[in-house]
Amino acid sequence: MRLMDEIATAEPPPAPGAEQHPALDLANSAVTLPGGHSVDLLATPAAAERWLVDRGLAPADTGLIETCASRLRSLREQIRALLAAHAAGLPAPAAALTAVNDALTRAPAASLLHWDPDRGLHREAAHPVTQIVEHALAVLAANAADLLTGPDAERLTACRSAPCNRYLLRHGRRHWCSTRCGDRARASRAYARRTQARTD
Repeated sequence: MRLMDEIATAEPPPAPGAEQHPALDLANSAVTLPGGHSVDLLATPAAAERWLVDRGLAPADTGLIETCASRLRSLREQIRALLAAHAAGLPAPAAALTAVNDALTRAPAASLLHWDPDRGLHREAAHPVTQIVEHALAVLAANAADLLTGPDAERLTACRSAPCNRYLLRHGRRHWCSTRCGDRARASRAYARRTQARTD
């Protein structure tokens, strides 16, 4: 397999901030790579389930169906719209606000008190299997709201290495989501300088 094929099928490393903010991780789950390649970590129900399970948002063997995966991809696009508007200093799109608020209100936030003979009293979210995705969507929407209104909001930016479409939390002057993107941006600038020097 050629290197670009491997890159296109491999999950990219998390962008800075994605490990603290699952909503940022969700936004970055569809990535545009050089050479016309792209990676969608939610492309199929099995892939979407794996993504949720890996992040502790669903139990293993949930049995996600396409309708659920589609809802997750839809929320991703709405969160991306909010991140894009914020990074560009533009007003938040009304449709994206509505979608995130709808996800926030779909699942109860409080864990309820339960009793069973083996565990005794314990707290547990009241989400039957059919509501696992709604619970995950609510958690992701709440995290998006926290990210966009909290102290990290001022560090939110888009990766500046075309064609990458990921978002990150900026550290110092770093505006790239990965070492690979930083190397590509520096190589592009160096090439532009050499080309400019030849034409002068």
